[in-house]
Amino acid sequence: MSEQFIVSARKYRPATFESVVGQKAVTDTLKNAIRTNKLAQAFLFCGPRGVGKTTCARILAKAVNAADPDNLEKLSEDQLNIFELDAASNNSVDDIRNLIDQVRIAPAAGKKFKVYIIDEVHMLSAQAFNAFLKTLEEPPAYAIFVLATTEKHKILPTILSRCQVFDFQRIKIQDMTEHLQYIAEKEGIQADKEALHIIATKADGGLRDALSIFDQMVAFGGTNITYDLVIENLNLLDYEYYFKITDALVDGNISDLLLTFDEILSKGFDGHNFIVGLGDHFRNLLVGFDPRTRELIVAGEQLTNRYSDQAVKAGTQNLIRWLKSCNKADTTYKISKHPRLLIELALIEMSEIAGLEKKKVSEPSSVKASNKPTAPAAPVKTAAAPPISQEKKQDTAQVTTPAPAAKPVSKSTPTPTENSGEPKKFPSLGISIKKLKNQGKAKDGAEGASEELSAEERAKMPREAVSLEMLLLKWDEYALRVKAKPDESFFSTLKLSNPKLEGETIVFGISNKVQEKDFEINRQEMLDFLRSELKNYSLDLKLEMGAPIAKALLYSDEDRLRAMVEKNPSLGVLISKLGLDL
Repeated sequence: MSEQFIVSARKYRPATFESVVGQKAVTDTLKNAIRTNKLAQAFLFCGPRGVGKTTCARILAKAVNAADPDNLEKLSEDQLNIFELDAASNNSVDDIRNLIDQVRIAPAAGKKFKVYIIDEVHMLSAQAFNAFLKTLEEPPAYAIFVLATTEKHKILPTILSRCQVFDFQRIKIQDMTEHLQYIAEKEGIQADKEALHIIATKADGGLRDALSIFDQMVAFGGTNITYDLVIENLNLLDYEYYFKITDALVDGNISDLLLTFDEILSKGFDGHNFIVGLGDHFRNLLVGFDPRTRELIVAGEQLTNRYSDQAVKAGTQNLIRWLKSCNKADTTYKISKHPRLLIELALIEMSEIAGLEKKKVSEPSSVKASNKPTAPAAPVKTAAAPPISQEKKQDTAQVTTPAPAAKPVSKSTPTPTENSGEPKKFPSLGISIKKLKNQGKAKDGAEGASEELSAEERAKMPREAVSLEMLLLKWDEYALRVKAKPDESFFSTLKLSNPKLEGETIVFGISNKVQEKDFEINRQEMLDFLRSELKNYSLDLKLEMGAPIAKALLYSDEDRLRAMVEKNPSLGVLISKLGLDL
């Protein structure tokens, strides 16, 4: 008759503190407490399943009565002085009373301690906990209690305060992989390191789970465990798919993206798991750039090198944007009525992002400059410009020559009023009271700083296709430029808005008159920037008051003050005379 099979979790259960995997802080503390004879009367071992709580409790029970605590390999457990109680099935007051009666009996001759191990202690009823309190606080000198639980939050605070609490951590994947390699060598099994790494990852920090999966793979593949065998048996998605998806994104090959995703779904894999795994893949690529962060990749050396190589090919900016897209798809997947389309759209958007970044990097700076209007631009062509009246000439005589269109023209300084000297400002905000009073007049000054191109002139300028994704990227870029200016109220309006594209018209929604005036002041500058950056001089801006595309705003103190002065100009005069501040 063949020898009975023993699962690896039992066969290779650690017998000494040194053989416990991944809990060095706990085992060192327990060993030192035994050596120095500073043992507490009660211990509480907390942590996830399969990380060594019960194992350490049994080793501690043997070590406290051992002549040599460092040599426990051949020391059998003394059943007369070690008591184990499963609280899941012995959770009543009567069970605890029986335990208390046993505690009154002294240990066998020659032994110093009796150790009581209570597993799954959180399963005890509230009445049982209360019956146990007095004995746990003041047990006999020879009694030691070791409580183990996976749900520390269910333990009463009065119990926690009477115990030394040890938190067991999840076992690292690298430690589990090395332990599985050790067991494979002992059993004469040929196992790929990548295969063992996948098993350790699947175990989610529990060594017992890893050993159970290992036994399952041995039963499936015999003495040869390969990577392909493991992913087939565990129904895991091969990381080769993620490398293939990333290559298609970099190349902008949408067809390959959709076909690869369809192949993944046809093999029975869930779309949500795919997008989560793709996000993990991008994360590994991102940390693979820097040798200092490369150790954060939980993978073998060969796979880590592949991550580093593809990271260089993908680029940091692409990876950051792809991660954001994956996170967005992940959070909206469960509420989507068409999850497949959701992921396909996410992949297409990622491909467009990669294409834009690639075009931006590869395009020479000289070509970019040639596509933008030169310094004189259209305003210098006086022949095409409409006739200017004498009054208009006087108004525009003070306006300086516009800057090159490659750099957005800054807002012109409002013309000083008849009062001499600098108007008073709020020190903390840097805004002028007279600027607030004359907001409506500032619009005329801003229009003089940059002239609109005529329809004939714009027809001769570039007119490339513009997507909403491209518009949003340049919209955010312009918002950052506005933020650098002293008055940041328009920056808040831009960031909280959600522009949409209707043909070649950019619809910009606002919710109040203050935002409308800010928009009119900055309109031409913003339009020049968007036309130049998007290479489409047929673009136009349209304002929608109270449009649903405008997000709800949280008004700042400056916004409130601006609105109050607008309604009551005398308030601005009063604040200016008194030199008040917010």
